[in-house]
Amino acid sequence: MKRGYRVSQVLKPKTLVQCDFDGTITEEDVSFSILGAFANGDWRQLLADHREGRISVGCFNQKAFAMVRASEHAMIEVAKRKAKTRDGFEELVNRCHRNGFRLVIVSNGLDFYIKEILEDVGIDDIEVFAAQTEFCPEGIRVQYVGPNGNLLDEGFKEAYTKLFLAEGYRIMYVGNGVSDIGPAQLAHHIFACGELLRHCNRASIPCTPFVNLNDVAKRLEIL
Repeated sequence: MKRGYRVSQVLKPKTLVQCDFDGTITEEDVSFSILGAFANGDWRQLLADHREGRISVGCFNQKAFAMVRASEHAMIEVAKRKAKTRDGFEELVNRCHRNGFRLVIVSNGLDFYIKEILEDVGIDDIEVFAAQTEFCPEGIRVQYVGPNGNLLDEGFKEAYTKLFLAEGYRIMYVGNGVSDIGPAQLAHHIFACGELLRHCNRASIPCTPFVNLNDVAKRLEIL
């Protein structure tokens, strides 16, 4: 009498690639280019205050962009002219699609220029969570809306990382800046450059350094 054997299939976990935008997908911070061109005030002092922990990133962007009176069109032109996407971005997008990985941009940057830059390079099918903007006579109104619809002053990226974890995803985090440190430490694996990489090295946090996004795309295949 033959015995029947049930073949168990090992299912790969759901994978989500959470990616920063400014300085990660782009080579430089696009918001700084816009502020440098149009802000009527000392936005660099606000930036120093943020980097030294005296104000939150939400407070920085709210105050700095309130100094901007330019039109949306003028700012988009500067953003497109100054922004250069990091080599390998298209390959990262394609690799995620082929492998069934969910690719999500979560950024402290502003929604209007992120959308325009992505469309400019022919990519319009990525989920983006970023600062929501409203153009007013008194400047640009900036607000961060969390997953539950609540307004956040800080912890925007972390809020979405926690949501993705609660949804059962294995998270691959890709980032470069100080604001990426918190959410990256919640992830299963970190791809880092810039200030995030320096922090990981100082704190002995395991990570994969990257120079371009081809490095990330190739490594994702074996994780």
